[in-house]
Amino acid sequence: METKAGCLSSFFQRSKPYIAMISLQFGYAGMNVITKVSLNRGMSHYVLVVYRHAFATLAIAPFALVLERKIRPKMTFMMFMQIFILGLLGPVIDQNFYYAGLKFTSPTFSCAMSNMLPAMTFVMAVLCRMEKVHIKKLRCQAKVIGTIVTVAGAMLMTLYKGHVINLVWSNNVHTNTSNVPQANEATDKDWFKGSMLLIGATFAWASFFILQAITMRKYTAPLSLTTLVCFMGTLQSIAVTLVMEHKPSAWVIGFDMNLLAAAYAGIVSSSLAYYVQGLVMEKRGPVFVTAFSPLMMIIVAIMGSFILAEKIYLGGVLGAVLIVAGLYSVLWGKYKEYQEKENEGAILEPVKGIIEKNQMMLENGEVNDIEMQTSAVAIGVPMPMLAKEAPKA
Repeated sequence: METKAGCLSSFFQRSKPYIAMISLQFGYAGMNVITKVSLNRGMSHYVLVVYRHAFATLAIAPFALVLERKIRPKMTFMMFMQIFILGLLGPVIDQNFYYAGLKFTSPTFSCAMSNMLPAMTFVMAVLCRMEKVHIKKLRCQAKVIGTIVTVAGAMLMTLYKGHVINLVWSNNVHTNTSNVPQANEATDKDWFKGSMLLIGATFAWASFFILQAITMRKYTAPLSLTTLVCFMGTLQSIAVTLVMEHKPSAWVIGFDMNLLAAAYAGIVSSSLAYYVQGLVMEKRGPVFVTAFSPLMMIIVAIMGSFILAEKIYLGGVLGAVLIVAGLYSVLWGKYKEYQEKENEGAILEPVKGIIEKNQMMLENGEVNDIEMQTSAVAIGVPMPMLAKEAPKA
């Protein structure tokens, strides 16, 4: 029984990063659908970003103040600049561009374009030497091929539609859409503009992940870091909104879908997401975190069919299959890489202990030539020539 309980505990520990990232994709998917409804009703995306991060700051700040009051690192100028840039990349550039692109296109298309995130992050991680590519190793080939397949699936969804697939619930939903706010049909020009904005948002998001991973090496208080990034993003978003929105009425928000969109996006998609991503990234790296983003598109496509009466096309289904296959390939490569690191750590730890013990014994003069040579043979390391025995007094 103890062995079985130990196996279950070990399995749960290994599964926690996967469960956390899959749960986040459901949270992001809900944010996309709710935000689309809010934008269709006329809410400014600049104002939405401000309220979103104000909610995020208020939600996570109390936990950071209480739980990390003793472990919070000292703020330096370089650390402040990194947090400032994180606030600019994530809350300001990424989300304003993404919401603008979402307004011009659709939730499913926006998620499909965001599936370039793993590829962008992988390339940037390689350039920043956070990921090593040994192309002769199978796990590295799996990551590269999986990234390419994922992007191919996203592009297939974007460029090819095919015929409409009628799902079980589609007939009921599509025939009763009078209460669902519909966006005006986007022109080709707006669709292209939305695509460019979404590509810019994805690039900013990938840069955010890379810089967050670098920052967390020195700023080891994840709750405090999340609070500071959200607070900095709120201030920067206010400045951007004051420049872009000149109507005071744009700031008015009531107890309606706009409030729900801001609160949901702030609490779930900003405060919780930044914190959980940071914890997972600390253990598995930025490529692992972003590899799950394609799942969001599949969830959004299904939710959009229910709530927004979006049509699901054959190209979308084929693209989703490719995306899942690519995602599995990347995750398999990351899992094998993680196993290799664990095995290396398990081997090096006792060897390190033996070497340190022998060094201490040498310093204390408590070992003879035969014992040292035996230890050297056992661990497979060359031993220096030992000094001759000193003449007896």
